[in-house]
Amino acid sequence: MAAGGRAAEPPAELSHYVVARPIYSEPGFQEENERRPPLPPTLRERAQAACRCSRKRAFQIAKSFLPILEWLPNYRVKEWLISDIISGLSTGLVATLQGPFPVVSLMVGSVVLSMAPDENFLIEGSNATGTNGTGALIDTESRDAQRVLIASTLTFLVGILQVIFGVLQIGFIVRYLADPLVGGFTTAAAFQVLVSQLKIVLNVSTKNYNGVLSIIYTLVETFERIGTTNIADLIAGLLTIFVCMVVKEINDRFKHKIPIPIPIEVIVTIVATGISYAADLEKKYNAGIVKSIPRGFLPPEPPNVSLFSQMIAASFSIAIVAYAIAVSVGKVYATKYDYAIDGNQEFIAFGLSNIFSGAFSCFVATTALSRTAVQESTGGKTQVAGIISAGIVLISIVALGKLLEPLQKSVLAAVVIANLKGMFMQVFDVPRLWRQNKVDAMIWVFTCIASIILGLDLGLLAGLLFGLLTVVLRVQFPSWGGFGNIPGTDIYKKVKDYKNVIEPEGVKILKFSSPIFYANIDGLKSSLKSTVGFDAVKVYNKRLKALRKIQKLIKKGKLKATKNGIISEPGINNEAFETDEEPEDNNQDLQVPTKEVEIQVDWNSELPVKVNIPKVPIHSLILDFGAVTFLDIVAVRSIKTIIKEFERIDVRVYFASYQDNLISQLERGAFFDDTVRKDIFFLTVHDAVLYIRNQMTYSDNQDPIFEKISLMQESKEPIEFMEANQPDDELDVQEEAMRRLAS
Repeated sequence: MAAGGRAAEPPAELSHYVVARPIYSEPGFQEENERRPPLPPTLRERAQAACRCSRKRAFQIAKSFLPILEWLPNYRVKEWLISDIISGLSTGLVATLQGPFPVVSLMVGSVVLSMAPDENFLIEGSNATGTNGTGALIDTESRDAQRVLIASTLTFLVGILQVIFGVLQIGFIVRYLADPLVGGFTTAAAFQVLVSQLKIVLNVSTKNYNGVLSIIYTLVETFERIGTTNIADLIAGLLTIFVCMVVKEINDRFKHKIPIPIPIEVIVTIVATGISYAADLEKKYNAGIVKSIPRGFLPPEPPNVSLFSQMIAASFSIAIVAYAIAVSVGKVYATKYDYAIDGNQEFIAFGLSNIFSGAFSCFVATTALSRTAVQESTGGKTQVAGIISAGIVLISIVALGKLLEPLQKSVLAAVVIANLKGMFMQVFDVPRLWRQNKVDAMIWVFTCIASIILGLDLGLLAGLLFGLLTVVLRVQFPSWGGFGNIPGTDIYKKVKDYKNVIEPEGVKILKFSSPIFYANIDGLKSSLKSTVGFDAVKVYNKRLKALRKIQKLIKKGKLKATKNGIISEPGINNEAFETDEEPEDNNQDLQVPTKEVEIQVDWNSELPVKVNIPKVPIHSLILDFGAVTFLDIVAVRSIKTIIKEFERIDVRVYFASYQDNLISQLERGAFFDDTVRKDIFFLTVHDAVLYIRNQMTYSDNQDPIFEKISLMQESKEPIEFMEANQPDDELDVQEEAMRRLAS
């Protein structure tokens, strides 16, 4: 190593390379290098591969369904067990005393309320157990039993759909949840959790809003009723937030010195419960406490299959949203801790969980951001923390729930708020994203705002659609540019980006960095016009117009045609020059018997008619398709049309740096024929440039390049030429009319 830690420079002879090889077009390369034909497996071979089984394959399949077989044998007891126990206890306490994830709760609740409204349980007499908002008597026991049955049936159906999605490999949708989208969505979810916990810290009652602007309505009503704040709950909540955040900061800063993180959530919960019980905060200060925790389990009950038809649409939405929320939150921590998420495995796991729990009157399972944040921030390392958390919930339901009943709700809400810090810190990713990629920053901001305004379910969908729209727009309007050669190399770079780049004389090189399909084919045509500096169709039409004017002047005798060009009659003072606005001849003038003479016209020189014909300073166009991954049938037809448009103004079109699959796509699209052959395709841009240079050198040694056109003469007699030494019979009179410029 050289001084300063830098690697020594290699010798000069090793920093250059020289390659000597032929100029390769597609046919030439295939002739020297035979392509290996693809051999797709037969149906029998595919079936054998799918059904083949070995010990290793069986173990891999088992691990895909039971991930515990993957991580449990590698569990580090000394390093992870204490952290998992503390995290499991903390998360279990929060999970015991708080409800499920708000979005899924609202979606399930809307289905339950629509299928079992209070109006269906109105009764008269002494059997009433409650009233609705209008004072009508309702049978709450029957209503609640029916609603529990609907919720559990919905859970069962959601589980069936999720298992089906997993078996059908629908988990690929996780790939469309980009990191910026997930960041914006989880930040909005954290904001929703903050708003929902804020009213608990203040002990302010609000309506249960659902749908668009529900978070905003809840926040506004919370501040409208802030005057009813319970001071005891507010003080307890603020103290809990302060203590939790300070201790967490200590755990984070001194994690190398503290062998076991301080389980502040567990300590705060136990201390707050004791204080609330000893001081009797509920009676003295009207503090909001947990009060009652249900004990035991309801007996298993089969789902009501007859309700499936009424809830299938809602079940589909809930299955997707619950999965998307879980995967979105999971991807945040997967990125942080460097592990992968199997989307299909998640679908099957949630599906089986919901099918089983649906038989026990349970709710639809998904990820709760608050509990996830608590588990991660308290040091949880593996699924052992989740098992312990589930055990705490089980013990609380069966036996210990009564001990936690005096706990203030504001303390629990404060614990959740304190653990949302990591989610809110994602906001600081936006400036970095803006510097790195403005489109990704826009996806983050749009998803976050949409999720706050529309709700998390619609916001996630809006963010996903917006992200896909940015992809479509970037493909529809890709980067492109004219390229040139760095002298002495085979390297080609954008002309506008480098000072020493030189465009080959008479050659334009265009690189189009996108797949080409029906949506961006107009962009390809527009970039072609900008690169070459003219419109091939307009040039052709202008030349056609000039040809017709010259024909008209020849008929009038103001011009004479020779084999070497066209000249004016002696003594005519510029009368042959007619304006571009003069009406063209009608078709009747072209119906007289004519003979055609092949003459030479240099379209870039001054013509004897006043037609503004754009100059064509190039003879070749190279399309660099190195970044083109596929072509659809519209693109194939359009590119073939482009070739013909340039060919008829004598500009040859070549293709370079194409991928092999493009040739197959062009063949399937009937692109190649007698006029468009594979010899215009070259392996690299430099191959095409060298080929063109060789062709032009050969042509210059033969005859100069001129556009050859045919002029129609009104008289049947041979045209009279001005040159006295050249007899008429030496003219090359064409029998087959060259009408491609005149038709």
